[in-house]
Amino acid sequence: MNKELIINTSPTGVEIALLEEKKLVELHNEKVDASFGVGDLYLGKVKKLIPGLNAAFVDVGFEKDAFLHYTDLSPYAKSILKFTQLAINANGAEVDFSKFQIEPEIVKTGKINEVLNGKPTILVQILKEPIAAKGPRLSCEISLPGRFIVLTPFNEIVAVSKKIHSSDERKRLHKIVEAIRPKNFGVIVRTAAEGKSTAELHQDLLELTETWKTIQKNITGAESPTRILSEQNKTTSILRDLLNESFNKIVVNDKNIYNDIKSYIQRIAPDKTDIVSYINNGTPVFDQFGITKQVKGAFGKTVNLDSGAYLIIEHTEALHVIDVNSGYKSVSNSQEENALQTNLEAAEEIARQLRLRDIGGIIVVDFIDMKSPDNRKKLQDAMEDFMKADRAKHAVLPISKFGLMQITRQRMRPEVNINTAENCPSCGGTGKITSTLLLEDEIEKRLHYLSSNGHKHLSLLVNPIVYSHITKGFFTNIAKRWKKKYALKLKVQPNTNYGIVEFRFFDQNEEEIKF
Repeated sequence: MNKELIINTSPTGVEIALLEEKKLVELHNEKVDASFGVGDLYLGKVKKLIPGLNAAFVDVGFEKDAFLHYTDLSPYAKSILKFTQLAINANGAEVDFSKFQIEPEIVKTGKINEVLNGKPTILVQILKEPIAAKGPRLSCEISLPGRFIVLTPFNEIVAVSKKIHSSDERKRLHKIVEAIRPKNFGVIVRTAAEGKSTAELHQDLLELTETWKTIQKNITGAESPTRILSEQNKTTSILRDLLNESFNKIVVNDKNIYNDIKSYIQRIAPDKTDIVSYINNGTPVFDQFGITKQVKGAFGKTVNLDSGAYLIIEHTEALHVIDVNSGYKSVSNSQEENALQTNLEAAEEIARQLRLRDIGGIIVVDFIDMKSPDNRKKLQDAMEDFMKADRAKHAVLPISKFGLMQITRQRMRPEVNINTAENCPSCGGTGKITSTLLLEDEIEKRLHYLSSNGHKHLSLLVNPIVYSHITKGFFTNIAKRWKKKYALKLKVQPNTNYGIVEFRFFDQNEEEIKF
């Protein structure tokens, strides 16, 4: 698959567009002042225990306390609490993590006040960014992602991605990681590690253990709440997660980011450095690659498909609802076949929309009714296939007897919501315009004022419909009547960009006359 990453830098932040086969599938916006991102590590202070929810509220510096549920504590929560206090009180000395004594695991069905009694200071990781009025959601299951592996301190478990299907390859990777893994660290082998050498995996591991040493150093003497380590910016995190053989172009319009990406790729994939290019020729980079146009067409309540079918996407408090409506093109005389083809086209676009808007939670899709169980199964299989490229955790349920498909998708960040509507040039967004009955009188009033102030050569620009009204007819030609009445030379011209009641006067030097 042909993948392109287009990066647009502006004073307010960085916009990142991911294209697959020239089609926009992901859009990320990283603001300059963004303070809380998924993966960031914080030293937080437990503020309140809620036994009824089996959860705690933790101060990490956000205006609303962050939420930490017992199930997100990690089995090694006692080890994390012990390590946090040890690192804070280290007085500049480096803690030898390989000699750290791991505490017993907490029970899965335990109580929050049994673990966080005394409201301690604890190292936490952002699991979900603040959404709407809610604070961030936290986890104590610390993980440090690399390109090929994920490092998990406080346990010694080695796991291999289930997406690596070859049992021989899984055994090989497991054996390599077990041999190079430091004490007190667990490792999750990512799908991207398939076929990689021991040296490549070891290099990734060394970089992540250095990151862990940086975390230890930053905790020393720190006071909560404070950020201990920030996740890489979205550009490099996307590259880390997605960069593969099918990634064939990265375009940047900022020299600093270009150099950062170039050096990053030089480090992780030296053979791919030539795919990075710098473009800054005065034209917006998103316009050059057709991204602006795709954004205008992809966001909004209605999304049109090539066949003439369209989707209606609605957002309620509890879920998203997507309605599929049939188009004007027919592939056959069979109603069932037409419904299947429209549904398959809609399923592909829905999978794209979920990624593009980063829609999470429960999504209910009302597909066009199909009688055949085989066709319903085809649609479900197609939907699952279209969503394979989605990095967020998701599940697709079979179509119900009412023709509804339910999808759940992991919600990590606020939904991307772009307003593509523009204010009407005639009403300015109010929904009201001057009565057309009064337009002729309004123009004549302005003419009278201009002629009495010495203007004898004027151009009047109006909407084409108004132009026809005031210039057509021998006896009813309004423009001729005005010329004679006010003894002036008047040139009336149509302009398609003007609203129905919009008009402007220009003098003989073609300069607009302001009133």
